[in-house]
Amino acid sequence: KEAYKCKNTLTGKTLPTVVKHSDSIHCVCRHLLELLRRTAIHGESNSVLIVGPRGAGKTMLLQCVLRDLQKEEKVQKNLLQVHLSGLLQTDDRTALKEITRQLHLENVVGDKVFGSFAENLAFLLEALKKGNRSSSCPVLFVLDEFDLFAHHKNQTLLYNLFDVSQSAQAPIAVVGVTCRLDVLELLEKRVKSRFSHRQIHLLSSLNFTQYLERVWTQLSLPDSFPDKKFAQEWNAGTLCEDKSVEEVLQRHFNSSKDFRSLHMLLMLCLSRVSVAKPTIKPADLLEASRMCFADATANMLHGLSILELCLVIAIKHLNDVYEGEPFNLQMVHNEFKKFLHRKSNSMYNFEQPVVMKAFEHLQQLELIRPVDGSSAKVQREYQLMRLTLDHSQIMDALQKYPQCPTDVKQWAMSAFG
Repeated sequence: KEAYKCKNTLTGKTLPTVVKHSDSIHCVCRHLLELLRRTAIHGESNSVLIVGPRGAGKTMLLQCVLRDLQKEEKVQKNLLQVHLSGLLQTDDRTALKEITRQLHLENVVGDKVFGSFAENLAFLLEALKKGNRSSSCPVLFVLDEFDLFAHHKNQTLLYNLFDVSQSAQAPIAVVGVTCRLDVLELLEKRVKSRFSHRQIHLLSSLNFTQYLERVWTQLSLPDSFPDKKFAQEWNAGTLCEDKSVEEVLQRHFNSSKDFRSLHMLLMLCLSRVSVAKPTIKPADLLEASRMCFADATANMLHGLSILELCLVIAIKHLNDVYEGEPFNLQMVHNEFKKFLHRKSNSMYNFEQPVVMKAFEHLQQLELIRPVDGSSAKVQREYQLMRLTLDHSQIMDALQKYPQCPTDVKQWAMSAFG
Protein backbone atom coordinates (compact mmCIF):
# COMPACT_ATOMS: atom_id res chain seq x y z
CA LYS A 1 0.00 0.00 0.00
CA GLU A 2 2.76 2.44 0.94
CA ALA A 3 4.62 1.56 -2.27
CA TYR A 4 1.64 2.73 -4.32
CA LYS A 5 1.33 5.89 -2.22
CA CYS A 6 4.99 6.58 -2.92
CA LYS A 7 4.49 5.97 -6.62
CA ASN A 8 1.50 8.33 -6.79
CA THR A 9 3.42 11.04 -4.96
CA LEU A 10 6.31 10.84 -7.36
CA THR A 11 4.23 10.63 -10.53
CA GLY A 12 2.40 13.75 -9.42
CA LYS A 13 5.57 15.81 -9.68
CA THR A 14 6.02 18.15 -12.60
CA LEU A 15 8.59 20.85 -13.11
CA PRO A 16 10.60 22.04 -10.09
CA THR A 17 8.81 24.72 -8.10
CA VAL A 18 11.97 26.65 -7.26
CA VAL A 19 14.59 28.02 -9.60
CA LYS A 20 17.93 26.91 -8.14
CA HIS A 21 20.43 28.71 -10.30
CA SER A 22 22.77 31.67 -10.26
CA ASP A 23 22.00 35.24 -9.17
CA SER A 24 21.67 36.23 -12.83
CA ILE A 25 18.69 33.87 -13.24
CA HIS A 26 17.03 35.32 -10.14
CA CYS A 27 17.60 38.78 -11.62
CA VAL A 28 15.86 37.64 -14.82
CA CYS A 29 12.97 36.28 -12.71
CA ARG A 30 12.53 39.62 -10.98
CA HIS A 31 12.68 41.48 -14.31
CA LEU A 32 10.05 39.25 -15.93
CA LEU A 33 7.85 39.35 -12.81
CA GLU A 34 7.91 43.16 -12.79
CA LEU A 35 7.11 43.24 -16.50
CA LEU A 36 4.02 41.07 -16.03
CA ARG A 37 2.99 42.95 -12.87
CA ARG A 38 2.87 46.18 -14.85
CA THR A 39 0.39 44.53 -17.21
CA ALA A 40 -1.69 42.80 -14.53
CA ILE A 41 -1.92 45.70 -12.07
CA HIS A 42 -1.19 48.92 -13.99
CA GLY A 43 -2.65 47.97 -17.38
CA GLU A 44 0.64 48.45 -19.27
CA SER A 45 0.98 46.30 -22.40
CA ASN A 46 4.25 44.41 -22.91
CA SER A 47 5.82 41.75 -25.13
CA VAL A 48 8.90 39.60 -24.49
CA LEU A 49 10.63 36.50 -25.86
CA ILE A 50 12.29 33.85 -23.69
CA VAL A 51 14.98 32.19 -25.84
CA GLY A 52 17.22 29.24 -25.03
CA PRO A 53 17.99 25.58 -25.82
CA ARG A 54 15.75 22.77 -24.61
CA GLY A 55 16.38 21.99 -20.97
CA ALA A 56 17.70 25.48 -20.18
CA GLY A 57 14.75 26.17 -17.86
CA LYS A 58 12.54 28.48 -19.95
CA THR A 59 9.22 26.88 -18.95
CA MET A 60 10.38 26.49 -15.34
CA LEU A 61 11.34 30.18 -15.22
CA LEU A 62 7.96 31.27 -16.58
CA GLN A 63 6.02 28.97 -14.24
CA CYS A 64 7.92 30.25 -11.21
CA VAL A 65 7.21 33.85 -12.22
CA LEU A 66 3.50 33.14 -12.81
CA ARG A 67 3.27 31.36 -9.46
CA ASP A 68 4.73 34.40 -7.68
CA LEU A 69 2.50 36.72 -9.70
CA GLN A 70 -0.65 34.84 -8.69
CA LYS A 71 0.14 35.41 -4.99
CA GLU A 72 -0.95 39.04 -5.36
CA GLU A 73 -4.66 39.51 -4.69
CA LYS A 74 -5.17 42.10 -7.43
CA VAL A 75 -3.68 39.74 -9.99
CA GLN A 76 -5.83 36.79 -8.90
CA LYS A 77 -9.00 38.78 -9.51
CA ASN A 78 -8.13 40.49 -12.79
CA LEU A 79 -5.49 38.69 -14.85
CA LEU A 80 -6.70 36.29 -17.53
CA GLN A 81 -4.26 33.79 -19.01
CA VAL A 82 -4.20 32.16 -22.45
CA HIS A 83 -1.65 29.40 -23.12
CA LEU A 84 -1.08 28.39 -26.75
CA SER A 85 1.40 25.98 -28.30
CA GLY A 86 2.72 26.10 -31.85
CA LEU A 87 2.63 22.30 -31.86
CA LEU A 88 -1.13 22.21 -31.19
CA GLN A 89 -2.48 25.44 -32.67
CA THR A 90 -1.13 24.92 -36.17
CA ASP A 91 -3.12 27.73 -37.82
CA ASP A 92 -4.80 30.96 -36.79
CA ARG A 93 -8.34 29.57 -36.87
CA THR A 94 -7.40 26.80 -34.43
CA ALA A 95 -5.60 29.33 -32.23
CA LEU A 96 -8.67 31.59 -32.18
CA LYS A 97 -10.93 28.72 -31.09
CA GLU A 98 -8.50 27.88 -28.27
CA ILE A 99 -8.35 31.54 -27.16
CA THR A 100 -12.16 31.62 -27.10
CA ARG A 101 -12.29 28.40 -25.07
CA GLN A 102 -9.71 29.48 -22.50
CA LEU A 103 -11.37 32.88 -22.03
CA HIS A 104 -14.78 31.17 -21.66
CA LEU A 105 -16.27 33.27 -24.43
CA GLU A 106 -17.96 30.48 -26.39
CA ASN A 107 -21.39 31.82 -25.41
CA VAL A 108 -20.38 35.37 -26.35
CA VAL A 109 -19.21 34.41 -29.82
CA GLY A 110 -21.95 31.83 -30.44
CA ASP A 111 -22.52 31.10 -34.11
CA LYS A 112 -21.43 34.52 -35.32
CA VAL A 113 -19.32 34.57 -38.48
CA PHE A 114 -16.66 37.19 -39.02
CA GLY A 115 -14.96 38.23 -42.22
CA SER A 116 -11.36 38.04 -41.02
CA PHE A 117 -9.20 36.79 -38.21
CA ALA A 118 -8.50 40.38 -37.11
CA GLU A 119 -12.25 40.97 -36.63
CA ASN A 120 -12.52 37.76 -34.59
CA LEU A 121 -9.67 38.79 -32.32
CA ALA A 122 -10.97 42.36 -32.02
CA PHE A 123 -14.38 41.01 -31.00
CA LEU A 124 -12.84 38.78 -28.34
CA LEU A 125 -10.81 41.63 -26.88
CA GLU A 126 -13.85 43.89 -26.95
CA ALA A 127 -15.80 41.23 -25.04
CA LEU A 128 -13.30 41.48 -22.18
CA LYS A 129 -13.87 45.19 -21.61
CA LYS A 130 -15.83 46.30 -18.58
CA GLY A 131 -17.00 49.64 -19.93
CA ASN A 132 -14.05 51.64 -21.20
CA ARG A 133 -10.52 51.05 -22.36
CA SER A 134 -8.90 52.03 -19.10
CA SER A 135 -10.80 49.32 -17.21
CA SER A 136 -10.27 46.36 -19.56
CA CYS A 137 -9.30 42.97 -18.15
CA PRO A 138 -5.53 42.42 -18.57
CA VAL A 139 -4.76 39.30 -20.59
CA LEU A 140 -1.51 37.31 -20.65
CA PHE A 141 -0.82 35.35 -23.84
CA VAL A 142 1.87 32.65 -23.50
CA LEU A 143 2.99 31.30 -26.89
CA ASP A 144 5.02 28.11 -26.45
CA GLU A 145 7.10 27.03 -29.50
CA PHE A 146 6.77 30.65 -30.62
CA ASP A 147 8.76 30.09 -33.84
CA LEU A 148 6.04 27.79 -35.18
CA PHE A 149 3.50 30.65 -35.04
CA ALA A 150 5.75 32.50 -37.49
CA HIS A 151 4.85 29.81 -40.08
CA HIS A 152 1.14 30.67 -39.95
CA LYS A 153 -0.28 32.32 -43.06
CA ASN A 154 0.65 36.04 -43.08
CA GLN A 155 1.54 35.73 -39.35
CA THR A 156 -1.89 37.24 -38.65
CA LEU A 157 -2.10 36.06 -35.03
CA LEU A 158 1.30 37.53 -34.12
CA TYR A 159 0.57 40.74 -36.00
CA ASN A 160 -2.71 41.37 -34.19
CA LEU A 161 -1.40 40.46 -30.75
CA PHE A 162 1.63 42.72 -31.10
CA ASP A 163 -0.48 45.46 -32.68
CA VAL A 164 -2.95 45.46 -29.77
CA SER A 165 -0.02 45.44 -27.37
CA GLN A 166 1.70 48.36 -29.06
CA SER A 167 -1.41 50.50 -29.58
CA ALA A 168 -2.67 49.96 -26.00
CA GLN A 169 -6.19 49.06 -27.17
CA ALA A 170 -6.40 46.67 -24.23
CA PRO A 171 -3.78 45.74 -21.61
CA ILE A 172 -2.15 42.52 -22.83
CA ALA A 173 1.22 40.87 -22.34
CA VAL A 174 2.62 38.52 -24.98
CA VAL A 175 5.31 36.08 -23.79
CA GLY A 176 6.91 33.87 -26.45
CA VAL A 177 8.97 30.80 -25.55
CA THR A 178 11.29 29.41 -28.23
CA CYS A 179 14.48 27.44 -28.89
CA ARG A 180 15.26 29.36 -32.10
CA LEU A 181 18.02 31.93 -31.56
CA ASP A 182 17.22 33.47 -34.95
CA VAL A 183 13.49 33.73 -34.25
CA LEU A 184 13.33 37.46 -35.05
CA GLU A 185 14.55 36.72 -38.59
CA LEU A 186 11.41 34.62 -39.11
CA LEU A 187 9.08 37.55 -38.41
CA GLU A 188 7.62 39.68 -41.18
CA LYS A 189 8.64 43.32 -41.21
CA ARG A 190 5.22 44.56 -40.03
CA VAL A 191 5.22 42.04 -37.15
CA LYS A 192 8.80 42.81 -36.14
CA SER A 193 8.09 46.56 -36.06
CA ARG A 194 5.32 46.03 -33.50
CA PHE A 195 7.37 43.76 -31.22
CA SER A 196 9.07 45.41 -28.24
CA HIS A 197 12.35 43.49 -28.99
CA ARG A 198 12.68 42.49 -25.34
CA GLN A 199 14.48 39.15 -25.19
CA ILE A 200 15.53 36.98 -22.27
CA HIS A 201 18.28 34.52 -23.21
CA LEU A 202 18.84 31.44 -21.06
CA LEU A 203 21.82 29.13 -21.43
CA SER A 204 21.95 25.60 -20.07
CA SER A 205 24.66 25.90 -17.40
CA LEU A 206 23.67 22.70 -15.60
CA ASN A 207 26.63 20.48 -14.68
CA PHE A 208 26.49 16.76 -13.87
CA THR A 209 26.57 17.30 -10.09
CA GLN A 210 23.50 19.56 -10.32
CA TYR A 211 21.86 17.02 -12.62
CA LEU A 212 22.36 14.28 -10.00
CA GLU A 213 20.90 16.58 -7.33
CA ARG A 214 17.78 16.95 -9.50
CA VAL A 215 17.48 13.17 -9.75
CA TRP A 216 17.74 12.57 -6.00
CA THR A 217 15.37 15.48 -5.29
CA GLN A 218 12.77 14.01 -7.63
CA LEU A 219 13.14 10.52 -6.16
CA SER A 220 13.07 11.64 -2.52
CA LEU A 221 9.88 11.49 -0.48
CA PRO A 222 8.91 14.67 1.43
CA ASP A 223 8.84 14.94 5.22
CA SER A 224 5.05 15.17 5.05
CA PHE A 225 4.76 11.61 3.68
CA PRO A 226 2.27 9.67 5.89
CA ASP A 227 4.43 6.62 6.58
CA LYS A 228 7.58 8.09 8.18
CA LYS A 229 9.36 4.73 8.45
CA PHE A 230 8.78 3.87 4.80
CA ALA A 231 9.91 7.36 3.74
CA GLN A 232 13.14 7.02 5.72
CA GLU A 233 13.87 3.60 4.20
CA TRP A 234 13.08 4.89 0.71
CA ASN A 235 15.27 7.99 1.05
CA ALA A 236 18.08 5.95 2.59
CA GLY A 237 18.20 3.63 -0.43
CA THR A 238 21.59 2.80 -1.93
CA LEU A 239 20.59 3.64 -5.51
CA CYS A 240 22.75 6.76 -5.66
CA GLU A 241 25.81 4.82 -4.46
CA ASP A 242 25.74 2.30 -7.31
CA LYS A 243 28.37 2.92 -9.99
CA SER A 244 26.22 1.54 -12.82
CA VAL A 245 23.45 4.02 -11.90
CA GLU A 246 25.85 6.94 -12.15
CA GLU A 247 27.04 5.69 -15.56
CA VAL A 248 23.44 5.49 -16.82
CA LEU A 249 22.68 9.01 -15.61
CA GLN A 250 25.94 10.28 -17.13
CA ARG A 251 24.85 8.87 -20.49
CA HIS A 252 21.48 10.60 -20.25
CA PHE A 253 23.15 13.85 -19.18
CA ASN A 254 25.45 13.70 -22.21
CA SER A 255 22.49 12.98 -24.47
CA SER A 256 20.07 15.62 -23.16
CA LYS A 257 19.90 17.96 -20.18
CA ASP A 258 16.19 18.46 -20.80
CA PHE A 259 14.24 17.98 -17.56
CA ARG A 260 11.36 16.32 -19.44
CA SER A 261 13.58 13.52 -20.73
CA LEU A 262 14.88 12.97 -17.19
CA HIS A 263 11.29 12.91 -15.96
CA MET A 264 10.44 10.24 -18.54
CA LEU A 265 13.39 8.10 -17.39
CA LEU A 266 12.28 8.30 -13.76
CA MET A 267 8.64 7.56 -14.64
CA LEU A 268 9.68 4.39 -16.49
CA CYS A 269 11.81 3.44 -13.52
CA LEU A 270 9.00 4.06 -11.02
CA SER A 271 6.53 2.05 -13.07
CA ARG A 272 8.37 -1.05 -11.87
CA VAL A 273 7.57 -0.30 -8.21
CA SER A 274 4.94 -2.64 -6.76
CA VAL A 275 3.69 -4.01 -3.45
CA ALA A 276 5.96 -7.04 -3.90
CA LYS A 277 8.94 -4.82 -4.79
CA PRO A 278 8.44 -1.46 -3.02
CA THR A 279 11.92 -0.03 -3.76
CA ILE A 280 13.87 0.95 -6.84
CA LYS A 281 16.85 -1.22 -7.75
CA PRO A 282 19.74 -0.34 -10.10
CA ALA A 283 18.38 -2.93 -12.56
CA ASP A 284 15.14 -0.91 -12.79
CA LEU A 285 17.04 2.20 -13.84
CA LEU A 286 19.10 0.20 -16.37
CA GLU A 287 15.92 -1.22 -17.94
CA ALA A 288 14.27 2.22 -18.00
CA SER A 289 17.35 3.63 -19.73
CA ARG A 290 17.29 0.85 -22.31
CA MET A 291 13.66 1.68 -23.09
CA CYS A 292 14.46 5.40 -23.41
CA PHE A 293 17.27 4.75 -25.87
CA ALA A 294 15.36 2.09 -27.81
CA ASP A 295 15.50 2.61 -31.56
CA ALA A 296 11.85 3.18 -32.52
CA THR A 297 12.55 2.83 -36.25
CA ALA A 298 14.35 -0.48 -35.82
CA ASN A 299 11.58 -1.72 -33.51
CA MET A 300 9.12 -1.37 -36.38
CA LEU A 301 10.97 -4.17 -38.16
CA HIS A 302 9.77 -6.60 -35.50
CA GLY A 303 6.20 -6.15 -36.72
CA LEU A 304 6.89 -6.71 -40.42
CA SER A 305 5.65 -9.75 -42.30
CA ILE A 306 8.21 -12.29 -43.57
CA LEU A 307 7.80 -10.94 -47.12
CA GLU A 308 8.40 -7.33 -46.00
CA LEU A 309 11.42 -8.44 -43.99
CA CYS A 310 12.78 -10.28 -47.05
CA LEU A 311 12.37 -7.12 -49.15
CA VAL A 312 14.33 -5.13 -46.54
CA ILE A 313 17.12 -7.74 -46.69
CA ALA A 314 17.08 -7.58 -50.52
CA ILE A 315 17.45 -3.79 -50.29
CA LYS A 316 20.34 -4.25 -47.86
CA HIS A 317 22.14 -6.46 -50.39
CA LEU A 318 21.51 -3.94 -53.18
CA ASN A 319 23.04 -1.24 -50.98
CA ASP A 320 26.08 -3.48 -50.45
CA VAL A 321 26.52 -4.14 -54.17
CA TYR A 322 25.81 -0.63 -55.46
CA GLU A 323 27.31 1.24 -52.49
CA GLY A 324 24.17 3.01 -51.37
CA GLU A 325 22.86 4.01 -54.80
CA PRO A 326 19.04 4.38 -55.16
CA PHE A 327 16.98 1.31 -56.01
CA ASN A 328 13.48 0.57 -57.31
CA LEU A 329 10.90 -2.16 -56.78
CA GLN A 330 11.97 -4.09 -59.87
CA MET A 331 15.57 -4.29 -58.65
CA VAL A 332 14.43 -5.40 -55.19
CA HIS A 333 12.11 -8.04 -56.65
CA ASN A 334 14.92 -9.43 -58.83
CA GLU A 335 17.20 -9.65 -55.79
CA PHE A 336 14.46 -11.44 -53.88
CA LYS A 337 14.05 -13.91 -56.78
CA LYS A 338 17.75 -14.84 -56.47
CA PHE A 339 17.04 -15.92 -52.92
CA LEU A 340 13.94 -17.89 -54.06
CA HIS A 341 15.98 -19.83 -56.66
CA ARG A 342 17.99 -21.37 -53.81
CA LYS A 343 14.85 -22.71 -52.15
CA SER A 344 13.32 -26.03 -53.05
CA ASN A 345 9.92 -25.22 -51.48
CA SER A 346 7.47 -22.51 -52.53
CA MET A 347 7.00 -21.00 -49.07
CA TYR A 348 8.24 -17.58 -50.17
CA ASN A 349 6.64 -17.47 -53.62
CA PHE A 350 4.43 -14.38 -53.88
CA GLU A 351 2.65 -12.80 -56.84
CA GLN A 352 3.88 -9.45 -58.18
CA PRO A 353 0.87 -7.44 -56.78
CA VAL A 354 1.50 -8.87 -53.30
CA VAL A 355 5.17 -7.90 -53.47
CA MET A 356 4.21 -4.41 -54.65
CA LYS A 357 1.78 -4.04 -51.74
CA ALA A 358 4.48 -5.06 -49.27
CA PHE A 359 6.92 -2.60 -50.87
CA GLU A 360 4.34 0.21 -50.56
CA HIS A 361 3.83 -0.68 -46.89
CA LEU A 362 7.57 -0.21 -46.28
CA GLN A 363 7.23 3.24 -47.81
CA GLN A 364 4.22 4.07 -45.61
CA LEU A 365 6.29 3.11 -42.56
CA GLU A 366 9.03 5.44 -43.89
CA LEU A 367 11.57 2.60 -43.84
CA ILE A 368 12.19 3.57 -47.47
CA ARG A 369 11.53 6.94 -49.10
CA PRO A 370 11.47 8.29 -52.67
CA VAL A 371 14.58 10.05 -53.94
CA ASP A 372 14.11 13.82 -53.95
CA GLY A 373 13.11 15.12 -57.35
CA SER A 374 12.10 11.72 -58.71
CA SER A 375 9.43 12.08 -61.37
CA ALA A 376 5.85 11.33 -60.33
CA LYS A 377 5.16 10.12 -63.90
CA VAL A 378 7.52 7.14 -63.53
CA GLN A 379 5.80 3.78 -63.04
CA ARG A 380 5.75 2.62 -59.42
CA GLU A 381 8.00 -0.34 -60.20
CA TYR A 382 10.75 2.01 -61.39
CA GLN A 383 10.47 4.90 -58.94
CA LEU A 384 13.84 5.35 -57.23
CA MET A 385 14.01 4.87 -53.46
CA ARG A 386 16.50 5.05 -50.61
CA LEU A 387 16.68 2.99 -47.42
CA THR A 388 16.29 4.94 -44.15
CA LEU A 389 17.82 2.14 -42.02
CA ASP A 390 21.47 1.29 -41.60
CA HIS A 391 22.80 -2.30 -41.68
CA SER A 392 23.30 -2.54 -37.91
CA GLN A 393 19.61 -1.74 -37.32
CA ILE A 394 18.56 -4.47 -39.75
CA MET A 395 20.86 -7.11 -38.26
CA ASP A 396 19.85 -6.19 -34.69
CA ALA A 397 16.16 -6.45 -35.63
CA LEU A 398 16.72 -9.88 -37.21
CA GLN A 399 18.15 -11.20 -33.95
CA LYS A 400 15.03 -10.04 -32.08
CA TYR A 401 12.49 -10.92 -34.78
CA PRO A 402 10.03 -13.49 -33.36
CA GLN A 403 10.53 -16.93 -34.95
CA CYS A 404 12.63 -15.59 -37.82
CA PRO A 405 13.37 -18.44 -40.30
CA THR A 406 16.99 -19.58 -40.21
CA ASP A 407 17.44 -19.38 -43.97
CA VAL A 408 16.31 -15.72 -43.97
CA LYS A 409 18.90 -14.91 -41.27
CA GLN A 410 21.61 -16.70 -43.25
CA TRP A 411 20.61 -14.80 -46.38
CA ALA A 412 20.85 -11.49 -44.49
CA MET A 413 24.34 -12.35 -43.21
CA SER A 414 25.69 -13.49 -46.57
CA ALA A 415 28.06 -11.05 -48.29
CA PHE A 416 26.18 -10.23 -51.50
CA GLY A 417 22.80 -11.96 -51.22
